[in-house]
Amino acid sequence: MANKILVFIEQRSNELKKSSIEAVKAGSEFASELGAEIEAVVIGGEISDFNKIANYGITKVTHIKNSDLNLYTSSGYSQVLADYANESGADLLLFANSAMGRDLAPRVAAKIDAGIAVDCVGFSFENGDVIATRPVYAGKALTDVKINAAKQIFTIRPNTYNLGEATDATAEVTVKEVDSVPTSAKVVELKKTSDKLDVAEASIIVSGGRGMGGPENYSMLEELAGLLGGAVGASRAAVDAGWRPHGDQVGQTGKTVSPNLYIACGISGAIQHMAGMRTSKFIVAINKDPEAPIFTIADYGITGDLFEVVPALIDEIKKG
Repeated sequence: MANKILVFIEQRSNELKKSSIEAVKAGSEFASELGAEIEAVVIGGEISDFNKIANYGITKVTHIKNSDLNLYTSSGYSQVLADYANESGADLLLFANSAMGRDLAPRVAAKIDAGIAVDCVGFSFENGDVIATRPVYAGKALTDVKINAAKQIFTIRPNTYNLGEATDATAEVTVKEVDSVPTSAKVVELKKTSDKLDVAEASIIVSGGRGMGGPENYSMLEELAGLLGGAVGASRAAVDAGWRPHGDQVGQTGKTVSPNLYIACGISGAIQHMAGMRTSKFIVAINKDPEAPIFTIADYGITGDLFEVVPALIDEIKKG
């Protein structure tokens, strides 16, 4: 049974990431079920919105600061976090299964000799043990995993936890200054290629495939996504054709997503694509082919021409 839980909070440009706040929500449930002490740890520079963490269940926050930690480095972050995990006596760590979390969590696990289960989509508790549910076989099945190690690490797939209503709590923040950062490389600048919402964190995704016909037709998906407050995704076929950037790709060789709503437009549903989005809470498929595999996992299916259906959806949303 875990005695001390540590939740790693990811920041980018000194702003806390939504996927990490979901890990806070999960961590507060862990603490309640296991009767464990819980704490959040943030590594970075001038961060101010710590109450966002407290609003979802963790009021004790440690902020590890050093100017060399403003931007993420694998070696620096992993060593600093491993050192703090050992110092604080943490025996269970939670991470978001983001790009940073997928890189950082295994490195920390190796340094503190912890067992690890990644990309978890659910948890249960049995006699003080944590049972993690995670996808296997390209998402075609789920398996329950129990870590038989004194220290345990879990990464949580984004959008798995519903944040619900925020409370009005205040975080107790302890600042821990680090004199030196052991790192083999230093990141000196981070350049954004786009300000658009990342599909990996979006709660609504409007995705297009080969049926879109060309890059010029994605403008209507961007309009629909904008009205819904979502992001635009793409299948591998669309990305390989040069219609969308690789950062938009959803699937086994792209990004694994789990939004509240996934709208697949002109996507037939290759196994590799469905492996990356099948855990979406609601899936809407629009395709002319009634035999398209995507319909086998869709909650709602529209057999029709997307160039007629999508504009009609946009018009109806604008009316509302």
